Amino acid sequence: MPSSVIRASTSRRLLHDALAPGGPADRLTVLYANLMGSVVMVWSLLRVLRPLPLYGLLDGVARALFASWQAYALAHGAAPVVGLFLVVEVAWGVVQLSPWARRNAWRKVPGLLPESP
Repeated sequence: MPSSVIRASTSRRLLHDALAPGGPADRLTVLYANLMGSVVMVWSLLRVLRPLPLYGLLDGVARALFASWQAYALAHGAAPVVGLFLVVEVAWGVVQLSPWARRNAWRKVPGLLPESP
């Protein structure tokens, strides 16, 4: 067997072991991964077709939640590769939420608060 094939096979195995240290995923894990992927795809399409400020705010909040769960997973023994995803989530979360950091900026979003009579 050529050495390039052996190297490629070894690299794939190392990547697989880093991303899935518990072995192959069971059916329920695959189901939830596919469900989350579907939600992310629909949300992304909404963000592209209707780029409203409110959606940016909600996306930033979702990134903060994802980052929290990733940090929790890392603290409880998740694969170190999760740390890379955590850094990206935090970075984009800061970018998305920084416009909202100004005092009462979220109050100016149409449709966010109920209208007063």
